[in-house]
Amino acid sequence: MVLHGFQKMTLLDFPGKVACTVFTGGCNFRCPFCHNALLVTELSKSESFKEEEILDFLKKRKGLLDGVAITGGEPLISDDILYFAEKVKNLGFAVKLDTNGSYPQRLKKAVGEGIVDYVAMDIKNSKELYAKTAGLSFFEISNIEESVDFLLSGKVDYEFRTTVVNGFHTVESIENAAKWISGAKRYFLQNFIDSGCLIGEGMTGVSKDEMLLMRSAARKYVHAAELRGV
Repeated sequence: MVLHGFQKMTLLDFPGKVACTVFTGGCNFRCPFCHNALLVTELSKSESFKEEEILDFLKKRKGLLDGVAITGGEPLISDDILYFAEKVKNLGFAVKLDTNGSYPQRLKKAVGEGIVDYVAMDIKNSKELYAKTAGLSFFEISNIEESVDFLLSGKVDYEFRTTVVNGFHTVESIENAAKWISGAKRYFLQNFIDSGCLIGEGMTGVSKDEMLLMRSAARKYVHAAELRGV
């Protein structure tokens, strides 16, 4: 398998772990505010790493790193990522998976086979605004609903998260998103920051005051709703 990005150490991407982060290429969404555009629309311009390079690095970091965070793009767009993650797991590292929830069967397989220890799933917006927020003209949300229900069942440690973008999210839409995942273990709201490599143009975050209002609205349904990076 070819990976398309590699960060050798992070204290932020995997809660409670000293980890490295690997990036997969390709995604079925086209979120205008995506900060990894090269991994979605211009994959040929991104870096590439053979999985053997990553695995050899990990073999030398046993005892120094606790885990590996796998992000994208959308990692579950291909079954291959599960084989890679299993190899990582067999080296003794914990595995965190970032996903948009579009592939519930692959998510269930990863958890059911003990390959993944922690899942971070994006909740793009309320159901009514999902297609717009994902940059699609139409989107069948049933797969997202299935992934949400699976994580809420508690079979793996997890978090939900929403990147808040001006013009896409409101206090009302965040409240509706939180109602959808009512009772979730964790829900993080993170304000949009322009990485300089976006799919869309003119994206901005919202004010801190609005973020606080959104958190209050989310807490009506998810007690553990928190702000991240604010």
